[in-house]
Amino acid sequence: MNLQMRIDLAAQLGEYILSGAADLQEAKHKASLTNPWFTPEFIDLAAGNIAKNFLDKEKLQNWTSSYKIGSVDPKKIGIVMAGNIPLVSFHDLLSVFISGHSSIIKASSKDEVLIKHLVEKLTGWNKELNELIVFQEMLKGCDAYIATGSNNSARYFEYYFKKYPHIIRRNRTTVAVLDGNETTTELEKLADDVHLYFGMGCRNVTKIYVPKEYDFIPMLSAFKKYDHFKDHNKYKNNYDYNLALHILNGKFYMSNESIILLEKSSIFSPISQLNYEFYTDKNVVAKSLGSMDDLQCAVGHGYLPFGQAQIPSLTDYADGIDTLNFLTKL
Repeated sequence: MNLQMRIDLAAQLGEYILSGAADLQEAKHKASLTNPWFTPEFIDLAAGNIAKNFLDKEKLQNWTSSYKIGSVDPKKIGIVMAGNIPLVSFHDLLSVFISGHSSIIKASSKDEVLIKHLVEKLTGWNKELNELIVFQEMLKGCDAYIATGSNNSARYFEYYFKKYPHIIRRNRTTVAVLDGNETTTELEKLADDVHLYFGMGCRNVTKIYVPKEYDFIPMLSAFKKYDHFKDHNKYKNNYDYNLALHILNGKFYMSNESIILLEKSSIFSPISQLNYEFYTDKNVVAKSLGSMDDLQCAVGHGYLPFGQAQIPSLTDYADGIDTLNFLTKL
């Protein structure tokens, strides 16, 4: 199977996702029942972004043209997938497939329905893929590994896979730098950057930097577009828990029905909370962001545009590690 055939199959999968086929809708429904964090709204969003930004034929051709992908000596690549948002590890599978290697996948129990359904579609169209993409509970006998998890699990991955070429991904997050001149539309897009997938992705904004005397009211008003989160049981439990914690500890906080704002230096925040920090010099903030190892990306004027954090392109590699370059040079 040459590169063009793989691109064609990937593009066919993108068309299938956008088709709204009945069996795909059934898989989406099953996925939402299996994992309550995977709401139909967010499953549709994740799958649609993958189809439009990862599986478009022209984008695939432009992406692969920057690499030397020819006939390779196929390697077995073990992929340990995450499950924090729908199809979060699809890019890893796509990269291995496009590069000409075979995938041995350990799917997350939180996100196995959708990824297995899409692989079943691919193998149904081309039987050769039954040998090239397989699922296993134990990843043994692989030539290289790509593993995504928490900082804690990453330590285990480093130990188990240390003898093999590997990419180990850890906890990362995203911040926003505000200057007080944001429009209502930009603040509403920031609401998306914060709330999509309940804030559980590494590209979700979990902390904002704001100038002294910043007026939070317009932002909290814009964030009301996600007030319906109060009707989601698991999210509301997190909201109530964090709110009670701050009240008991006498912390100053601001809130609406979807988010709690707390002044805190950490760029990581729990579900339902958004940390903030005041600044006096934007250049100092920019310098500090440049030295942060846990930062996935930054949003704001001079950074990634508001509303774009959760719409990565094929070259927006997790942790800034070029997966396709790693695979083509094995």
